[in-house]
Amino acid sequence: MSSNTPDILKKILQRKVEEIKERSLSVTMEQLGLQARDAQPVRGFIRAIEAKIAAGKAGVIAEIKKASPSKGVMRENFVPAEIAKSYEAHGAACLSILTDKDFFQGCEAYLQQAREATSLPVIRKDFIIDPYQVYEARAINADCILLIVSALDDEKLNELLALAHQLDMDVLMEVHDRVEMQRAIDSGARLIGVNNRNLRTFDVSLQTTLDMLGMLPADRILVTESGIHVPADVKLMRDNNVHAFLVGEAFMRAAEPGEKLAELFF
Repeated sequence: MSSNTPDILKKILQRKVEEIKERSLSVTMEQLGLQARDAQPVRGFIRAIEAKIAAGKAGVIAEIKKASPSKGVMRENFVPAEIAKSYEAHGAACLSILTDKDFFQGCEAYLQQAREATSLPVIRKDFIIDPYQVYEARAINADCILLIVSALDDEKLNELLALAHQLDMDVLMEVHDRVEMQRAIDSGARLIGVNNRNLRTFDVSLQTTLDMLGMLPADRILVTESGIHVPADVKLMRDNNVHAFLVGEAFMRAAEPGEKLAELFF
């Protein structure tokens, strides 16, 4: 945990430390390593985004999440496989599945169900702070993991990034400000997500992404996260050469999530 980690994140990370201890009593890291080795072949997460962008389309990482700490339950009728199929049918590049149980009402089974129902690559979206969780992600067939820069010091960030790559997974590295952006760039991460939500105030501003665009080296892909609600938001980003998006809330509240995706992007 870095010294300027926001309070809500600290609370979640403290629970993660406990969760890892609890889980390692029933499944050891060695056992997870064996499960990871026997997992299904990875689907290229970054490659899927690049293919959409190369075709002149938006690379949409469509999120499947039941609830959040700030918004509560977003979707009562929550069937991950059906949501995933809807997303795939309407042009998503990848899927993002919340697996955190205590704060987002997620679980690993949701990721497995969604991936099984589609041919899309899937990111395990969780609060990853330990190698145990990286092995766990590959063991449940995740193709990519999320690493949140404000949750990790540089040594841990680099360790987890290297381990994910060793297991053939991609990494989406999430940042909230220019200092974190520089740390992500320095780590060598290819896929960098700018979260437009301020974790201290919960305010959301697309300007956060625009303010950091100039820092991005040409060989990296920027994903804008949070605050994309109407086609004008998409146009603003694409006019500024941002073509990769992570969107969840706008879709989760729609009767047919994939149709909402198509309406917003295509």
